[in-house]
Amino acid sequence: MGFDFSEAQRDWLFREIYKAYIQARKNKRKTADEFKFEINYIDNLNGLVESILSRDYQPSRSMAFVTFKPVTREIFAAPFRDRVVHHFLFNRNGGWWDRRFIYDSYSCRKGKGTLMAVERLVKKERQISQNYKKKTWVYKFDIQAFFMSLPRRELYSRVLWGLKRQYPKGGFEFEVCRFLWHRIIMDDPTVGARKRGHAENWSPKILPPSKSLFNQPPGQGIVIGNLTSQLLSNIYLDKLDKFVTQKLGHKYYGRYVDDFYIFVLEKDRWKMDEDIREIETFLLGMGLKLHPKKRYIQPIEKGVQFIGAQIYPRRVLPSKRVIGNFRSAAQRYMMGMVEDDSIISYLGLMEHRDSHKVISEIFSEVGWEYKK
Repeated sequence: MGFDFSEAQRDWLFREIYKAYIQARKNKRKTADEFKFEINYIDNLNGLVESILSRDYQPSRSMAFVTFKPVTREIFAAPFRDRVVHHFLFNRNGGWWDRRFIYDSYSCRKGKGTLMAVERLVKKERQISQNYKKKTWVYKFDIQAFFMSLPRRELYSRVLWGLKRQYPKGGFEFEVCRFLWHRIIMDDPTVGARKRGHAENWSPKILPPSKSLFNQPPGQGIVIGNLTSQLLSNIYLDKLDKFVTQKLGHKYYGRYVDDFYIFVLEKDRWKMDEDIREIETFLLGMGLKLHPKKRYIQPIEKGVQFIGAQIYPRRVLPSKRVIGNFRSAAQRYMMGMVEDDSIISYLGLMEHRDSHKVISEIFSEVGWEYKK
């Protein structure tokens, strides 16, 4: 049974889907799937709108593959048609949620990102330590197999909680968004997925079972990389952000996707030991848990690694992984194996760090001259 709608509502939906289509095709490397959609884009957009209005829309089958940089992970590439729907949902609901998130979550938010996340960490470190005069400790955690562990029903319930508040009177837009979110979240992307690459890429020696959706129980896990997945990660972990900052009272807190940190003065460490247990219990109630091997507790003088940066008092260095990836990109470029955009990307990141010596060394290795 489809939606009850007027022509004005159908026209509104087409305009919003068209806007999402323009955004989906912007600044993306074009695929054969996208070219095919664009050849008859008016007919394809009308077909997409009609499938939504009739409630026949279903996510198409994805292409699954394994990437190895910056880390080994499984990716499901959504067809272009579905990416249009992702942009539509982000446009309609992302801003409402963003206004309710805490300031110090940085992933997939306008005006934020990795650079700001590191800048805020440095600022918080300086504030709590009173410019490094007071003994301060950093507690950094990682949520184990985060995207693979997300319970879809609980995730949809959280999204529906927000929709009911964004649209307190219900209505056509509410129903369309509710329908699409349910289709996107509850879809099992492994059904009918086409694997690209060598079969051994999915072997346990290369990709641990905990990092693959193909090994998760029914109703658990969402794909990495989709625009909706990035928003959903913030929606779900907003509860953790509020718990840590409001219930436990930690002011010096920040999160980027599933990595988060808390700064505490040495005199307050006794309380932090209790709060870790509170956080673990809270996450278990969400179907999540802290990674047992990615828990770093140490004085700030020993540094903290956070999203590609190694941060010490008064200096910020690129992480060893970023340096290694930059060196590899430079060498591959010299052999004609990659384009220069990978070099430019790493340079843009590293020049925001105290890394001029490292850049100069890598440039020298491949026969380039580096000028600051």
